[in-house]
Amino acid sequence: MKILITGGAGFVPSSTAEKLLENPDNYVVLVDNFLTGRPENIPIHPNCKFIKADVNQLDQISPIMCSYQFDYVFHYAAIVGVLRTLDFPVSVLEDIQGIKNVLDLAKSTGVKRVFFSSSSEVYGEPVHLPQNESTTPLNSRLPYAVVKNVGEAYFRSYQQEYGLDYTIFRFFNTYGPNQSEDFVISKFLRLALKNQDITIYGDGSQTRTFCYIDDNTDFCVSSLTNPETINQVYNVGNDIISPIKDVAELIIKMTGSSSKLVHLPPLKDGDMTRRQPDITKMKTLLNRELITLEAGLEKVLKAGRF
Repeated sequence: MKILITGGAGFVPSSTAEKLLENPDNYVVLVDNFLTGRPENIPIHPNCKFIKADVNQLDQISPIMCSYQFDYVFHYAAIVGVLRTLDFPVSVLEDIQGIKNVLDLAKSTGVKRVFFSSSSEVYGEPVHLPQNESTTPLNSRLPYAVVKNVGEAYFRSYQQEYGLDYTIFRFFNTYGPNQSEDFVISKFLRLALKNQDITIYGDGSQTRTFCYIDDNTDFCVSSLTNPETINQVYNVGNDIISPIKDVAELIIKMTGSSSKLVHLPPLKDGDMTRRQPDITKMKTLLNRELITLEAGLEKVLKAGRF
């Protein structure tokens, strides 16, 4: 199978590529413009090719998709990181063009299914927990969340009008080796190992759930060959809630750090007070227990890449 992953130098996309490359029958092409991706994330493998390109530019992505005639596409390219998406809202909105480019080319080049990295952000501030794919209102407020919500609408519309199948992943906080320091776990680990102060927005009572990367990639890659996932939406994450302050204290304890917690003023936007996915659908198909936060942190520390 020939598979395209956009945003392929990012943490989750490159980890997904590594999982796909475990199957010798898969040939994986990664594209990325290195806006947020990192060259060192790209797998070195005979069945993997990297092409520098921007999916938001039709003249850059069109030759790639037309020449390879991909069987499947994982469209993961996007501007990510809370502060970055708050600072550059117009650039975030430009990612809508990339979604449209990928879908137009996919329907014209015989792609069987496109997988889309949506986000927990589409739910906005939760009205109830856990957040369920079919019953929780989509209350997108910030540009990043709006783009993901619009993207989901594009995928459903292209399926209805053109018969292009999709699977939508609403990703919740994911962590693991090779993640950039824009994200909470990797940021806290780096600071703790340097015995530097760990900064937290507000009092740290805001809660998140943390999904180890193997749980993410195992589920998403298994969706490739599972017909039950066609034209479905899945929360992809862990459902165990952790206050941010507790996460920082756990990391300090596990690393034996002398770091102190420093509280900054709360973010005006982009820092939901609570978040928890209903992952009943994910668990049913994954059919195994998820990795706990402490076990996942041990894996990251052992890998030494964060």
